Amino acid sequence: MGLPVEQQAKYWGIATAVLFVLLWFLGDVILPFVLGGALAYCLDPIADRLEKMGLSRIAATIVITLVALMVFTILILLVVPTLIQQTSALIRSAPEIFNNLQTFLAERFPAIMVEDSTIRQQLLKIGEAIESRGAELLNTVVTSAAGLVNILVLVVIVPVVTFYLLLDWDNMTAKIDDLLPRDHAPTVRHLAKEIDKTLASFIRGQGTVCVILGTYYAIALMLIGLNFGLVVGFIAGLISFIPYVGAVVGGGLALGLGIFQFWGEWYMLAAVAAVFFSGQMVEGNILTPNLVGSSVGLHPVWLIFALSVFGSLFGFVGMLVAVPVAAMIGVIARFAISRYKDGRLYNGVSGQQEPETDD
Repeated sequence: MGLPVEQQAKYWGIATAVLFVLLWFLGDVILPFVLGGALAYCLDPIADRLEKMGLSRIAATIVITLVALMVFTILILLVVPTLIQQTSALIRSAPEIFNNLQTFLAERFPAIMVEDSTIRQQLLKIGEAIESRGAELLNTVVTSAAGLVNILVLVVIVPVVTFYLLLDWDNMTAKIDDLLPRDHAPTVRHLAKEIDKTLASFIRGQGTVCVILGTYYAIALMLIGLNFGLVVGFIAGLISFIPYVGAVVGGGLALGLGIFQFWGEWYMLAAVAAVFFSGQMVEGNILTPNLVGSSVGLHPVWLIFALSVFGSLFGFVGMLVAVPVAAMIGVIARFAISRYKDGRLYNGVSGQQEPETDD
């Protein structure tokens, strides 16, 4: 005999509360394990495919690990130093760029830049803040990055955790399935499949789209000759999981930098705009339909809300788990709504079939 609904709700509520408490207190301690689990989840389909090709699970895991380490080493040696250098240069150049913007507005639109105008006063305040806080911002970014993702986590712990989780992924899922309450196992399996489908479409698919777009934007802008093109491409690709936001932010930043670098060379500004326009065309017509699919089930506003809430509550770890938790809540909410619409509370007495009576 199954437990009453009240006791089931109590136990599930306790389990949820324990999970949040662990996230709250452990914080960055579980960061390498969260990263390792996310990487293992993303790489598991590749391992399964290699197994179908005849490799054993451990051989497939070793192959994936070696390739991943090779790619990571190439990125560390070639891309990361340039990215850090351009980011630092952009922060240092921010006051000069802002002063050039003021000069440009004063020359082109003198009416709005008079001595007592509100726009001029606000621009002066922003300029003073940039000049006074530019070095502080750079130091904060470097210090935060060093404290958040330290060398030990990147080089040792995360690869080790990913290796072992990827190696035992199928065994772990089988053991978790064996621990499910027997009365609710079919329902939990159904919800788990829906969550996996949503996460696979979003994380694996949209993650691939972000990498492709970021790489395209960075390479294209650097070939054009735009200063800080790698940084702009990285930012645009990083936030491309929100529809149109990556292109708008990246395109606005690129055009803003291009105006000062290519002033008078309108064909160069047109080339910068064409990079983002073509990127959006390829994303909307080729990448997203084939890699993500038409129905992911995660609304952009819901994603932004989840990232904001979990990021403010649990820091960087919260941002990492925000998307999976948002997907889980979305699937459970849709399941609850479907049950509600099938129930008597929604249909009422009029929605119930009348019992047949013999004449």
